[in-house]
Amino acid sequence: MVCPVLAPSVVWADDIGQIVSDYDHFTSALDPVSAASRGDLDAAERWPDDSPAAEAARLRQRQKFRQRLAALDPKSLKGEDSLNARLMTWENDLAIEGQKFDPSRMPFTSDEGFYQEVGYAADNTPLRSEADARRWLRRMERIPAYDAQQIANMRRGIATRFVQPRLIAEIAYRAVKAQADLPEQDNPALRPFDSLPATMPQAQRHALRDEGARIVHDRIKPAERALAAFFEHDYLPASRDTLGASSLPEGRAYYSWLVRSETTTTLTPDQIFALGQSEIARIHGEMQRQMTAVGFKGDFKAFVAQIKADPRFYVITRQALMEKASFLAKKIDGALPHLIGKLPRLTYGVREVPRAIEEGYTTGRYDPGSPTLGIAGGLMINTSHLDQRPLYELPSLVAHEGVPGHHIQIALAQEMTDLPGFRRDYATTAFVEGWALYSEQLVSEIGLYPTPYERFGQLSMEMWRACRLVMDVGLHWKNWTRDQALACLRDNTALAEKNIQNETNRYISWPGQALGYKIGEMTILDLRHQAEKALGARFDERRFHDLVLDEGAMPLALLRERVAEWIESEKTRKG
Repeated sequence: MVCPVLAPSVVWADDIGQIVSDYDHFTSALDPVSAASRGDLDAAERWPDDSPAAEAARLRQRQKFRQRLAALDPKSLKGEDSLNARLMTWENDLAIEGQKFDPSRMPFTSDEGFYQEVGYAADNTPLRSEADARRWLRRMERIPAYDAQQIANMRRGIATRFVQPRLIAEIAYRAVKAQADLPEQDNPALRPFDSLPATMPQAQRHALRDEGARIVHDRIKPAERALAAFFEHDYLPASRDTLGASSLPEGRAYYSWLVRSETTTTLTPDQIFALGQSEIARIHGEMQRQMTAVGFKGDFKAFVAQIKADPRFYVITRQALMEKASFLAKKIDGALPHLIGKLPRLTYGVREVPRAIEEGYTTGRYDPGSPTLGIAGGLMINTSHLDQRPLYELPSLVAHEGVPGHHIQIALAQEMTDLPGFRRDYATTAFVEGWALYSEQLVSEIGLYPTPYERFGQLSMEMWRACRLVMDVGLHWKNWTRDQALACLRDNTALAEKNIQNETNRYISWPGQALGYKIGEMTILDLRHQAEKALGARFDERRFHDLVLDEGAMPLALLRERVAEWIESEKTRKG
């Protein structure tokens, strides 16, 4: 989409500072759940507005921001002002282009969806006063309208054939049905009332919770049942038989846009596919060296079958898996100052993935906390199907989802109060997931992979991300079948079958997102190697990591520029 340009006679009365301020207000309004976690009291009463009218208004606002940015004199922008302008330009250009695809028509994937927003918000909404509770109660009242808006968007998707495959729709239906079937007292919307302070009179606490329970009974449960009925009777029959995004209306253009968005590069799908094939071959060589190190004489598949069947790599209770993950997390904590100079103040905990959603959920994930509201980050561990959660994968999982991966990068960004709000929440996949995947390799320096088995597990996890490059492009660009995609993980990794199934469903349902991990990691590794080569003995690992993290997430091209400038400054730095 071509943005309208300013007429030469138009002169904007603002400067970059005013544009940044206005853009912060704009982005906060887009995501009231995140804004509320930063202490925005008005946002704490609202849910996102994804109606066509709101989308049209946002498009007009983005076009106006783009005009305002284009009217600035680039020579007058230095340092942070220049970086802010470039980030806003990049984000708005991408969003303006993407709006023509109307992605709100498909508001869920195999393991994420709008119907989880209430649970996420509830876990990040402590109630420390009656005023807090009243705001949450008003938000609860608005849940049915939020669900109805999403149903209307999905009906528009049905009418235009922009729908998820039936496989994914069935997974979503099971999730919303399980939510609708939960007893009223277990509804996630009631969880914040557990945080009411003990200093509040008991009768007042009970009265507030009772009011919440009435809203659940009168409004939320009927809305949940209506949503489940919509999926069963309307969405499932209209879901598609094909898998790839290229089968959607304007599907190839849509996927090309997703590739640029998720990777922040100009790589084409075919180039990414070839890159994935190259990485698969390289990692296989590393895996073979670990097999040799333990004296194994058979082939790759035989080795994978052996370690998958070995009971020493499994625990038999959920608690034991949580304890193993917690031990690894604290081991990394003890070595973090050796790896990174600037660490966040916000702590994190190790938590179970909620059992209501664990069946279709990935093996682990990070749940951001809130420094403003006093909520720790969360390393989420899926404790279901323990025979499918091998311990040789756990060190990499903890490093990626916890520290030094997502928690360090996200919590540092949250605490950068000198940066505009939109920069603190910036979450481009290639940077965020690239850093987390890079972290899996980084912890090898502190002995997190003490035997060839753990090292093989780390390589299997890396191979998983290399396979994503060929699987995602294969599914959405080359018309692969699900069996072809499954084969890439079965033939090249030691992932458990449950994980293979869930992850393949995730890539089917979320085109392009899986591409950012490996491309981001390879970029950070390449930049590190460049810095090591250029600086020699002057290379300081902690300073390099601080450089990568200390401006928040950004497109990879901007990161390359920053590292190049840093290398030149390090060459002349004294001390």
